Amino acid sequence: MNQSLRSRVARLLCVGFPGNAPDADLAGLVADGVRSVILFARNAGPKSEVAKTIAAVKRLSPDPVGDPILVCVDQEGGDTVRFTEDFDPPPPMREVGAAGVEAAAAVGRRLAMDLLSVGIDLDLAPVMDVDSNPANPVIGPRSFGNEPGIVSACGAAMIDAMQSRGLAACAKHFPGHGDTDLDSHHDLPVLRHGMERIREVELPPFRAAIEAGVAAIMTTHVVFEAIDPGVPATMSRAAIEGLLRGELGFEGVVISDDLEMAAIAETTEIGEAAIRAVEAGVDLLLCCHRPERQRRVIDALAAAVAEGRLTETRIDESIRRIGRLFDAFVQPPESA
Repeated sequence: MNQSLRSRVARLLCVGFPGNAPDADLAGLVADGVRSVILFARNAGPKSEVAKTIAAVKRLSPDPVGDPILVCVDQEGGDTVRFTEDFDPPPPMREVGAAGVEAAAAVGRRLAMDLLSVGIDLDLAPVMDVDSNPANPVIGPRSFGNEPGIVSACGAAMIDAMQSRGLAACAKHFPGHGDTDLDSHHDLPVLRHGMERIREVELPPFRAAIEAGVAAIMTTHVVFEAIDPGVPATMSRAAIEGLLRGELGFEGVVISDDLEMAAIAETTEIGEAAIRAVEAGVDLLLCCHRPERQRRVIDALAAAVAEGRLTETRIDESIRRIGRLFDAFVQPPESA
């Protein structure tokens, strides 16, 4: 590796921070090589203040133009929005799906205008899960509907509208979180459907997202027994390299859901989880809350490469994919 090993593996990490200004922990992580940051409601405020927060984050890079920082957010709609004051948050996607493809495209255009104006590069949306289980505690109105065709068409329209205006989209939660009765924020869900059902219901929206050119796809911390028994999709090579890249042909950035969610954090030490995710094919690891865990992920990945468990070639594959997303969508701070 041309750069230090630690700084190279740090590019595979996307981190969060508290408050409306970058803190010393975030500055230290950027100095270590981190170039992706996620914002939450804890970082929000009036639109003008959010723009200042994002510009300050982006200026942490020693070269904000040549080596920029990506800033992303979950601005989905309905209850899942991070920015509200002076913003134009979308309605629940269930309402959008009921209104149809043109409504989904209109939401995508509004999102792009709204988020690009403050410097967001990537919106972790849309949800491409099919809302097939009324008992699902976490998806519900975040989904466009309970029919794969509706989810596919509306999601593809929204992705195209966002990305054609310069805002990267992320389809989630692969291979599908729509039919679970547990929330992976708190538990590890298991789906026991056969592959025929998965190909009929869960996968068509992700295929449509890929055909629409979606920049990124987020994995889910759900075990699919038919794909990889006992292994959450985020850490499953069969799910990511086999199904997502091999069968569906996705060549963009694979992002993990937050490694600090209980489905992962309460079953696997976070450094080990990060290594397994990268082994499985994840490019960008979300670690959204605790600095000590964020640093642990970097340490673990660097040690895994040094010990030969992960190869430099594998790390470089992810860096190249992330680099293509950066080239296409990441903006420098306005003052740079």
